[in-house]
Amino acid sequence: MTATPFPGSPKLVRGGIVQVDPTSGAVLRVITLQYNPDTLTRTLQVQGIGDNGERSEVLRLKGPAVETIKVEAELDATDQLEDPGNNLNTVQFGLHPRIAALESLLNPTVSDLIDQDSLAQSGTLEISPAEAPLALFVWSAQRVLPVRVTEFSVTEEAFDAKLNPIRAKISLGLRVLTVEDLPFTHRGSTLFLSYLQRKQTLAALAPSAALDALGIGGLPL
Repeated sequence: MTATPFPGSPKLVRGGIVQVDPTSGAVLRVITLQYNPDTLTRTLQVQGIGDNGERSEVLRLKGPAVETIKVEAELDATDQLEDPGNNLNTVQFGLHPRIAALESLLNPTVSDLIDQDSLAQSGTLEISPAEAPLALFVWSAQRVLPVRVTEFSVTEEAFDAKLNPIRAKISLGLRVLTVEDLPFTHRGSTLFLSYLQRKQTLAALAPSAALDALGIGGLPL
């Protein structure tokens, strides 16, 4: 994206995904979206006791809502290819590195797979897969939340002479991880609680109207 010609324009903040070590909290990788999508689709499914229980329990919530996020992003290497001297990797590989970085969110590393096979060959009875880095979806300071990538698709639309993709559309499906998914003391649970607390703080800032705004003078209680 080209720089703005107006020096007083606000700095563009990008959305993206941050991978952190779940134990130490050290940042392992920051994956920014090249262009911020115009839309972000969020779906929340209530976790209510009354869904399958007694009618007297219908107002009780057994846990946080299940939140899923859908993001459609675009990648384009055109600008980088116009300045090949400063973008040697893009010239050689096109969009492969950017796409591979996103795909790494779904796959274990080769070393992890080799280690698991070595344990199996040595006769280890119970093999626990290595814990993957914790992924955080960042969409402004108000939304920093632990997620699992549940869906990934890419449509590559244009290629260079070496068949490297130079324009692509990415579709990401994310599921927010809550205290129902992780141990309460897990770093991801702490981040989720902070995210939920920010929602409550913002909700308190929303104006509350009088009943007459709804066309009623009172409730028939």
